[in-house]
Amino acid sequence: MRPSLSLLAAAATLLALAAPTAQAETETLRIAQQFGISYLPMIVAKQQKLIEAAVAEAGLPAPEIEWIQVSGGAAMNEALLSGSLDVAAAGAPPAITLWAKTRGSIDVKGIAALGSMPIYLTTSNPQVKTLADFTDQDRIALPAVKVGFQAVLLQMAAAQAFGEDQATKLDDLTVSMAHPDATAALLSGGSEVTANFGAPPFQNQQLQDPKIHRVLSSFDVLGGPHTFNVIYATGAFYAENPKTVAAIVTALDRADQFIQAHPAEAAKLYIAAESSKLPEPFVEALITAADTRYTVAPENILKFVEFQHRIGQIKTTTSDWRDLFFPPLHDRQGS
Repeated sequence: MRPSLSLLAAAATLLALAAPTAQAETETLRIAQQFGISYLPMIVAKQQKLIEAAVAEAGLPAPEIEWIQVSGGAAMNEALLSGSLDVAAAGAPPAITLWAKTRGSIDVKGIAALGSMPIYLTTSNPQVKTLADFTDQDRIALPAVKVGFQAVLLQMAAAQAFGEDQATKLDDLTVSMAHPDATAALLSGGSEVTANFGAPPFQNQQLQDPKIHRVLSSFDVLGGPHTFNVIYATGAFYAENPKTVAAIVTALDRADQFIQAHPAEAAKLYIAAESSKLPEPFVEALITAADTRYTVAPENILKFVEFQHRIGQIKTTTSDWRDLFFPPLHDRQGS
């Protein structure tokens, strides 16, 4: 006896219900970045829609992405904690601070590094040759006092120069200021700002002025190359969107490959994205500099963890960089 059509239909329905289905992930992405050429991989990914393409390749609908620009690691962390962002981007120390603060709760971790490059402390004060030469008359502009990448780097340098118990010796001289504003203030000479712990291309633009000189490089402080900025998100976001997070890593990998293969085109994308007036050859030279590397793998990030833990900025530590990042990055060679 043949089964009836109604029985066949019922069986088909049961099979369909039992079959595994692709789990839906986020349809929108809110991603923030700051100013500077260190964010070039994000600019390339945005302009070429690399994240959308990588998500689609993972079998998911391409998300609608809202790109937001925020200045300073403190503001970035506040936006992520408030739920205003899905993916934040800031220097390694602000990301580490939030990782330590949220362990066992919302579990903020890194998605990827954005690259390694030296960061300079510059000054227009001819009397300042070393950190010991700064006085109460000086003001050091940086994106976020006390907590930003440059602020922590200044503390690391002060600890080396004056002793670890003096790590915050220069904190009272610092003022929060976005890179473009700090550069304008330093170059104008009409501001209280006499120094800037900045980022490329702004630091390089400053050094074209003969009145400005470099006091130190972050590579001197860290003893070699190090990750500058990272992108990060909450554990809940990763748990709900693992394929999307993996796709972001893929997209940044492709952006890095594009930058290496087409530095002139990458320079044009940067200039357009930031409405910069810098000459294309100047920007291209920064992109291809021997001490600049665009890579998703973190480099020397544990040195920040160790320092921040030693001076009490964070209450937890780790000896494995993978503890700081979500699984899609764990197969890379990092440090």
